Amino acid sequence: MMNSRKKEAVAAALFLSPNILGFLAFTIGPIIASLYLSFTEWNLIKAPKLIGLSNFLSLFQDDRFKLMAVNTTVYTLATVPCGIALALFFALLLNMKIKGVTAFRGIFFIPVISTMTAVAMLWRWLLQDDIGLVYYLLSLFGVQSPHFLSSSEWALFSVSVVSIWKGLGYNIVLLLAGLQTIDPTYYEVARMDGATRFQQLKNITIPLVSPALFFVIIMGTISSFQVFDQTFVMTKGGPAYATTTIVYYIYLQGFQSMRMGRACASAVLLFLVIMGITLVQWGYQRKWVNY
Repeated sequence: MMNSRKKEAVAAALFLSPNILGFLAFTIGPIIASLYLSFTEWNLIKAPKLIGLSNFLSLFQDDRFKLMAVNTTVYTLATVPCGIALALFFALLLNMKIKGVTAFRGIFFIPVISTMTAVAMLWRWLLQDDIGLVYYLLSLFGVQSPHFLSSSEWALFSVSVVSIWKGLGYNIVLLLAGLQTIDPTYYEVARMDGATRFQQLKNITIPLVSPALFFVIIMGTISSFQVFDQTFVMTKGGPAYATTTIVYYIYLQGFQSMRMGRACASAVLLFLVIMGITLVQWGYQRKWVNY
């Protein structure tokens, strides 16, 4: 018996070893290296030079970094709640027995399978000043189109809308899966008791779909703090740093200014912020998530 168990353990270790080695080489290794480099001054040419906490102190004194942090926070607050609310709304509609519902589900999921670069390039053309399709359609109704990508007031809003549109189908699929696990008997009893649709949503749907909601919130929050592709393709972080987020700031510091130490320090701070928010969400989920 022990020999067979040992053989199974060895076989399992062999099957898992490629993934474990890849995780150590491409995840844990870079994390440790970034932590070390955050305490150094390194321009990718000369050898890293230890400078202690100077990179972190300079970040807290950098007004531009503070602006990036604000932009990232605003983007997160704009995309996560609105994206999840829209996803829940459409998931409720797609959970109904209507004609062609399978086709509608597929249509909503098309943006998810498209790459972010392709989606961002498409929307960059749609929202282009003077020649974009949105500009043209609004002009047909005599409406003056805002400068969606070249205006500081509209750029971050436009990027947020594109992100919501891109991730909507993914969230819909997860929430729809949660909705389909709910026993219809609950709704039948609620209707017999005279409960309104809003009361059914509040007291039955939301509590029973809360595990899926929690997962969507966690993943959406983590993803929103790591936004980069949209801003890089659509606005290049502009205008006037209006759409420059922390990850874009890391890119600028590391690969344009050649300040890898400061870039790694920014990445470490971002990691700590994401981990802290995730831990808070994980602790708070006991109060509203029903398993």
